[in-house]
Amino acid sequence: MYIGIDLGGTNIKLGLLADDLSVIDRLKVPTESETNSDTVMANLSYGIQQLFITNHISANDVQTIGIGVPGQMDIQKGLSIFSPNFSNWANVPVAQLISDEFQTQTVIDNDVRVNLYGEWQFGAGRRKQDVLMVTLGTGFGAAVIAGGKMQYGRSDSAGEMGHMSMHHHGRPCACGNKGCLGRYVSARGMLWTVRDHLEAGETTIMTDWVNGDVSQLTAHMISKAYDEGDPLAKQVMQETGEEFGYGLANAINLYNPERIIVGGGVAQAGERLMAPAREIVATHALKTAREACDIVMADLGPWAGMIGAGVYAKLKHEEK
Repeated sequence: MYIGIDLGGTNIKLGLLADDLSVIDRLKVPTESETNSDTVMANLSYGIQQLFITNHISANDVQTIGIGVPGQMDIQKGLSIFSPNFSNWANVPVAQLISDEFQTQTVIDNDVRVNLYGEWQFGAGRRKQDVLMVTLGTGFGAAVIAGGKMQYGRSDSAGEMGHMSMHHHGRPCACGNKGCLGRYVSARGMLWTVRDHLEAGETTIMTDWVNGDVSQLTAHMISKAYDEGDPLAKQVMQETGEEFGYGLANAINLYNPERIIVGGGVAQAGERLMAPAREIVATHALKTAREACDIVMADLGPWAGMIGAGVYAKLKHEEK
C-alpha cells in the first residue's frame, strides 16, 4: 500500500492507495497554513495516524508515503525551501520529519507535478508523451512531461510558468519579481484586477454581495456575476483569459506539447475564462505547434493531487 498526500493551503488531503493505486480510503484535515511549520507538520502527522487507525493498519503496511508540496524544494533532500502558501515556513525537512516518525520511506515533489503524475496515469494525460499541466488556484502552477519523462531542471524548478514575466513594471510577486503571470491569472490575480477596476471608478453587483467590503470577494463571485451579466465581471474574465492565452501561447512555442491540461479551482470558470484564452492561442502560438496541441480540462477533480502523490510514491518505491 501507499499513502498519497496533497499539502494544500487550506486542507491536507490524504489517501490510502492499494498496490494498483486504487483508492482504499481518503480524508482531509485542516492545514492551518497561517500558523507555522510545526503546526502544519503536526496536522499532517495526525492525518496519517487517522488513516492507520481507520483502516486498522500500521506504518509497516505502507511501502512509501508521497507528498505534494507547493513552492520551491530540494527533492533529493526532501526539503521544502519556500512555499508562498504557508506562513513561517522555510527549509522545512518534510520528508525526514515524516520518515523519522513513521519509519517509512517518504518522498516529496512539487504539488503541480504530483497532479500531473495523477492525470498522466489515470486522467486527461493518459497515453500522451508531451504534456503540460497548468493549475489555476490561489496561485498559478505548471508542470511538464516531455518525451514521456517528467521535467525537473537543474534545481527542480522546471515549468514555473506562473513566474513568467509578463509586465516589466507590473504587480509585485512574492518571488521578488514584478509582473509575473500568476499575479494576473489566478484567484488572487483576478481579485486584484477587480480591485483595480473599482479603484478606477467602475461598479459591480459584487460589492452589494459583500456590503462594500471588497476583502470578502472571491473568485467564484466573479463567475456568478458574469452569469448575471455584470459588465465588470465580464471584463475581468476577458482580461484574465487573454493574459492566460498569452502565457499558453508562449508555453506552446517553448514546449511543443501535444496536450495542455488545465486544472485547479479557478479552472471551474470554464469557457468564461478559456474562450478568450483560446482566441489568443489561435493567433499567437506558432501554427505547427498550435495545431499539434489540444487544450482540455483536468479529469481527476479536487483529489488529483492526492492520487498523483500516490502514483509518485509508487514510482519512487520501485526505483529503490
